[in-house]
Amino acid sequence: MPRLIPFRPAAACAPALLVSLLVAVPAVAKGPTVDLRVVGAGGKVLAEKSVGAGSASVKTSPKATCFGAGTGGSGKSVKVPGPTPLAALIHASKSAAALKPLRISDHFDFGLALCGVGKSVAKGTASWYLKVNHKSPSLGGDSVKLKGGDEVLWDLAPSFPYPDELALVAPNRVKAGKAFKVRVLSYDDRGKKSPVAGARVKGAKGATGSDGRATVVLSKPTRLIARHGKDIPSNTEAVCVGRKCPGGSGR
Repeated sequence: MPRLIPFRPAAACAPALLVSLLVAVPAVAKGPTVDLRVVGAGGKVLAEKSVGAGSASVKTSPKATCFGAGTGGSGKSVKVPGPTPLAALIHASKSAAALKPLRISDHFDFGLALCGVGKSVAKGTASWYLKVNHKSPSLGGDSVKLKGGDEVLWDLAPSFPYPDELALVAPNRVKAGKAFKVRVLSYDDRGKKSPVAGARVKGAKGATGSDGRATVVLSKPTRLIARHGKDIPSNTEAVCVGRKCPGGSGR
């Protein structure tokens, strides 16, 4: 079952545990805007959007039993302080169908536990892995204080040790039929950055080389994404071709 540890040291604790005082706090405005990305089971990108991270309220779920029988939530609503990664996830779930329902348990005295986001539910050795600005924080998802512009990633990791996070760098606008370069980087648990060889980028003729670069040619606007084995898929990059830009999610 998912790892059950109340605090998350940088390299060894369960990301699904959202240490919380469970103190009722008044709802406030959406707070600072952060960039949120949620990756579910099988590397499926569930959401990638800018969202407010201010304090939020969420109803706990009796179905949040990923830590074993009898560990589900009470069904009561709890207040989640902001600006935090968990508050941002709750706000995003209100407008992104793929994030519903959130399965959160208040069974444990030391805090909240995240079991499910939409159809992606922690089972077996899988658990929700949190990163902020490419680094794994030492606090739970409702204790990490965010500021405007922070990058928040929630990923349903299949097991521990957790996979690296991919990042894609691409130009905003290109010419139709003209080759251009993209680069794929990876970030480990501590935020160390490295180029990725062998990554696949939508629209590229081949995999990335040892420098993490690949050549892409587009005839129409496209949203690019990089994937590499069991690593966490990259951010999507909307690339305009001429005066036309991508519409929809393109994932």
